[in-house]
Amino acid sequence: MAFEGLASKLQDTLKKLRGKGKLSEKDIKAAMREVKLALLEADVNYKIVRDFVKSASEKCLGKEVMESLTPGQQVVKIVNDELKELMGSTESKIEFSSNGITVIMLVGLQGAGKTTHCGKLALNLRKKNKKPLLVACDIYRPAAIKQLQVVGKQIDVPVFTMGDKVNPVDIAKASIEHAQNNDLNVVIIDTAGRLHIDEVLMNELKVIKEDIQPNEILLVVDSMTGQDAVNVAESFNKMLDITGVVLTKLDGDTRGGAALSIRAVTGKSIKYVGLGEKMNDLEVFHPDRMASRILGMGDVLSLIEKAQEAIDEEKAKELGNKMMNSEFNLEDFKESMAQLKKMGPLTKLVEMMPGVNTKQLEGVDLSQSEKEMKKIGAIIDSMTIKERRDHTLISSSPSRKRRIAKGSGTTVQQVNKLLKDFQMMKKMMKQMKGQQKRGSKKGMFGKFPFM
Repeated sequence: MAFEGLASKLQDTLKKLRGKGKLSEKDIKAAMREVKLALLEADVNYKIVRDFVKSASEKCLGKEVMESLTPGQQVVKIVNDELKELMGSTESKIEFSSNGITVIMLVGLQGAGKTTHCGKLALNLRKKNKKPLLVACDIYRPAAIKQLQVVGKQIDVPVFTMGDKVNPVDIAKASIEHAQNNDLNVVIIDTAGRLHIDEVLMNELKVIKEDIQPNEILLVVDSMTGQDAVNVAESFNKMLDITGVVLTKLDGDTRGGAALSIRAVTGKSIKYVGLGEKMNDLEVFHPDRMASRILGMGDVLSLIEKAQEAIDEEKAKELGNKMMNSEFNLEDFKESMAQLKKMGPLTKLVEMMPGVNTKQLEGVDLSQSEKEMKKIGAIIDSMTIKERRDHTLISSSPSRKRRIAKGSGTTVQQVNKLLKDFQMMKKMMKQMKGQQKRGSKKGMFGKFPFM
């Protein structure tokens, strides 16, 4: 989980302050010492940590906090604002050309994931009604062109290539002409990388930049390399004046030092983050939302956006009406699980929920919940249409239960559990409707916020 160690430590530190009615200078200093240690352990650059703690301490020791009725909450707000400022305050968007073609050049060291992230970026932009073209300018790495072609085929995005004997500058120029002739409006150039920064690599990238004048130069760096990622970003920025950063493997980086240091060191914002291996696991980076996640305040906006992208609105309304009118059956239940699954793995959704402390999730295997959902799907698939629409047919028939268990590779006990849970859920829905009729503001949602 991204920022797991840092999030856990910061949440624990700030929790101690929240419960206090009054804070002393000693309390603030002790808390800031903990914040400093947490940031250093997260592999954040020492100078950045020093400036962060100094700025936060000065604000926390101000009159507004010390004389506030809720000083603990004021401190949390200050730390939250400082984290946002550190990562860039607001989302940094791609600068699209107002007329003509937008050229985006991806650069970075070999192994950072440039080729894969060319595809991820193309898919992300296509969802926003852009028409991307992938361009193979890495003529040195064996099978680099073939890899980009495979990626392009996977996401149904065209790939422009002239083989590995043509100069990358000529390929880049020709790709822009090809895009113009084929009604494509975003050109994404996959450039060559090296195992280390060298003069040959930088000179080639400089020539491509001078000749095609890209709208964006995005540096792809592996977040799991920590301060090395920051050093790489600093070097590339000095040579090429990059416009932004794509930070990969953030889902596997429990520390988060690179994400918290890059902007402060280079002055360039993180524009995208890679959060998984699938092609759609690329997200626009929102510093404010990430700061909220780190402090356990959730990320409701991202959760809503994921739901809007993944869930069929008409289908959701239909299921909602069925729930409230006691017409919800096992067929509908399976459909609602399928809609939830489209939003992504439960582990990522849980991170976005307010009030979830990473410590509370230690030892909790959320993949088990996903396995359980698959099992439930198999049980429902083993029922007849009549049984799905009227679960009471199964409740009173041991032979039906045995048949369903056998067909789904489960046990009669598991079938019984599904029926019992489903019956309980229907009862809750009925109570919710009653609460609504009586005009209760919260109703059952107050007791079951997860719903």
